[in-house]
Amino acid sequence: MLRVALMVFACFFGAVTCVLAAQSGAESKKTLTAAKKSAPQKPAHKARVIELTHQLSAHGALKLAELVERFNSEQPEDERIQLLRIETQGRKPALLNLATQGVAANLLANKSAFKPVHQVLKENGGNVSGKDLSADLLAGEKRDRMNALPLAFSTPVLFYNKRLFRQAGLDADAPPKTWQEMQAMAGALWENGIACPYTSSWPAWVHVDNLSALSGMPIADKKGKLAFNGRIQVKHIAMLATWHKARYFQNFGRASEADAHFYSGECAMLTSDAWVHSQLQDAPGVELGIAPLPHHDDLYGGPQHTLAAGVSLWIGAGYRAKEYQVAARFIRFLLAPDMQIALARGGGFLPLTETARDAMRASRLMKDEEQALNVAYASLQGKGGLHPLRVSTLDPVRIIMDEELEQVWAGKKPAKAALDTAVKRGNAVLAAKPALRRVIRP
Repeated sequence: MLRVALMVFACFFGAVTCVLAAQSGAESKKTLTAAKKSAPQKPAHKARVIELTHQLSAHGALKLAELVERFNSEQPEDERIQLLRIETQGRKPALLNLATQGVAANLLANKSAFKPVHQVLKENGGNVSGKDLSADLLAGEKRDRMNALPLAFSTPVLFYNKRLFRQAGLDADAPPKTWQEMQAMAGALWENGIACPYTSSWPAWVHVDNLSALSGMPIADKKGKLAFNGRIQVKHIAMLATWHKARYFQNFGRASEADAHFYSGECAMLTSDAWVHSQLQDAPGVELGIAPLPHHDDLYGGPQHTLAAGVSLWIGAGYRAKEYQVAARFIRFLLAPDMQIALARGGGFLPLTETARDAMRASRLMKDEEQALNVAYASLQGKGGLHPLRVSTLDPVRIIMDEELEQVWAGKKPAKAALDTAVKRGNAVLAAKPALRRVIRP
């Protein structure tokens, strides 16, 4: 888009050059020189460059680019959005900034550099209400005074391959509800020749953050110190350690590496974010099943809820009124039901509003889409308090957690020692860098 704008600008500013370019040889040069001297100089038309920054993967960026192009097709030439993948640290925020929750922690450290979404919309004839958004996405924010717009979100679920379940003599329509049931099924899968009964992406996110939330256990105490080394967390990691030793559980990495091993048909069960269903629908050899994240059956009060994660749109401060008009139009564009459906189908994310959810249900949903939508929403609606602090969004702490978990998988540390060490090291990091605590919404 910038290249096109520069080409248009060049031909506009040097209009005589464009007209005379077909002339050849010395005559062309003479004519061009004379024209330049005699022609009145027209003022340059400075096109407005409206940036949208992001830190998405290549797949996510491609889907976002499609939406941006659709928006641009309906806008004046000088009010179109340019998509940039950059880091936000060390530079003035762009007008539009799409940030993951980890990046949002850095944005919160400098709130004066951003203009609240609710204010931008109010000044441009609109408003946005968070009344039917996930409470977890709005932790600490007033529903009618949002600083940023939660845009695309998801929550962890259990994916399983029905074909491999049947191969092991298991009921393909009865996935495990508890981790105890899952252990028995993993054993049956292993005994029937499945080399990878279970794997997981994002171990810190699934097995620390969400395990704690689902179990009603805090990640931190009331003073903000990390405390994810309680009884249920230790029990869970110790259980996974025995699974790993028995080959029921395989760890492939700290991020989303496990997704590919499930996609290939190698692994029978996978815990990962619900949005991954959009990539698994056409997996060869996989008959996809989707179920809630398992829970421990000895929880006091029963299972609570999983956590939402995704990206949010932040508006930079210090821009002109005309540019904020474009920002407001872009927000309304993204919240329209058809755009919410596009986000859901293109990226697997959950529609934000009840209106968008109704519109998606009314459209021709694939069975896997409908199942993923229903399972994810049910998981988020459980009882329990909010958990704004996450190990997975504090990068230095997440790295520590991953290191300690890998010590457990390798049989070099027992679960309690690893979690105790992770808490101690993590608290030392937070004490040295207090700004990291700003991952908690103000």
